[in-house]
Amino acid sequence: MSLRSESNGCFVCGPGNPIGLKLEFRMDGDVCRSEFTSSEVHSGYRGVTHGGIVFSLLDDVMANWLWLQGIQCMTAKAEIRYRDELPIGTPVRLEGRCLKRKGRLALMEGRVIQRADDRVVAEATASFMTRT
Repeated sequence: MSLRSESNGCFVCGPGNPIGLKLEFRMDGDVCRSEFTSSEVHSGYRGVTHGGIVFSLLDDVMANWLWLQGIQCMTAKAEIRYRDELPIGTPVRLEGRCLKRKGRLALMEGRVIQRADDRVVAEATASFMTRT
């Protein structure tokens, strides 16, 4: 599914954002997936990916679970658990799942997982308010 023009500027997934991450999301069964490898421009502390970048990855993998099904949404509430630092240059995979839908709210779960050893770097749960 291609992005609609109103999302082309998204920092995480928008192909039209010149400084964006340009991640591509896809559904694999009931899981939304993507991959990412940070570089020096994504650093917080020396040699470590900034926590805001990590949260942005989680927010988008959860939102894109809905988006790829044609459902526009906005983050209503989120809670993140950082389990380990993410060294610059470490390839990770992103996974997002829907835990529950109730009315206009969708309860989602996301994870950032190191590809080399399957270690969870960070995970989040969030409520998204849908527009449809």
